[in-house]
Amino acid sequence: MKRIAAIVVLLVLAVAGQIALSARRPVKSPAMEEGVFAAFGGLRSVFAEIIWFRADRLQEEGRYVELAQLAHALALAEPHTPEIWSYAAWNLAYNVSVMMATNEDRWRWVHAALVLLRDDGIRLNPDSVDLHRELAWLFELKIGASIDDASPIYRARWREIVEDVESRGAWDELKMNPMLMNEIESRFGVTDRADAQYSAIYWAYSGIKGAPKGRDTAVLTEIIRQACMIYAKNRTGKTNG
Repeated sequence: MKRIAAIVVLLVLAVAGQIALSARRPVKSPAMEEGVFAAFGGLRSVFAEIIWFRADRLQEEGRYVELAQLAHALALAEPHTPEIWSYAAWNLAYNVSVMMATNEDRWRWVHAALVLLRDDGIRLNPDSVDLHRELAWLFELKIGASIDDASPIYRARWREIVEDVESRGAWDELKMNPMLMNEIESRFGVTDRADAQYSAIYWAYSGIKGAPKGRDTAVLTEIIRQACMIYAKNRTGKTNG
C-alpha cells in the first residue's frame, strides 16, 4: 500500500508540475490539462484529496505562489466544483498579488484571477451564481474600488484592455455578449464599458440571467445596486473635475 501511495503522489506532483510550468508558456490549454486528469479515471478523487492536503499546508505556511499553482491543479481535478475555482482565484487576487514588489506585477496576478474565473471557472460552470458573484466582486472591489493601493493601476490596465477590444469589436475575447451589454445599458443606464463597475454589473446580471430556477440571486442584485452607485459617483466626479 505504501508503494501505491508513493506512486500516486508522484503522479500528482508530475501533473501539478506540468500545470505550473504551463503558466510560463505562451499558450496553454485548460481543456488539455483537464483531460490529463480525466485520463486517471477513478484515481482523480484521490489526486484531489492529496492536493487539498498539500494546499492546506501551503496556506498555513503562507506560501501563496506555490498555493496558487496547486489550487489551479485542484480546480482542474474537480472542474465542476465552483468553490475550488473561487478558492484558486481568491488566492491569486488577494494573497499572491500583494506579495509582489511592483503594482504592475500585482496587476498581472489580479488579471490572472479574473481570467481564471471567466475563461475556465464560469465556462465549466455556466449556471454558478457563486462564480458570477466572485467575478463581479473582483471587478467591483479589487479593481473598481480603493481597497488596494494599486487599484488605480488595475483600473488603468483594465480600461486599456476594454478600449482595445471595443475598437476591434472583439467582445468574445472578454467572453461578453453585446446583446446582453445593450440590455444592461438600457436597464441600468451605464455606458462606459471600460469602467470596472460596468464589468461588475455585467457579470452579476449575467449570473442572474443564467441562474437555475429558484436559485437565490439576492447577492448579485445587491452587487448591481452597489456597482451602479459607484459608477454614478465616478461619473459625477469626472463631471465636477
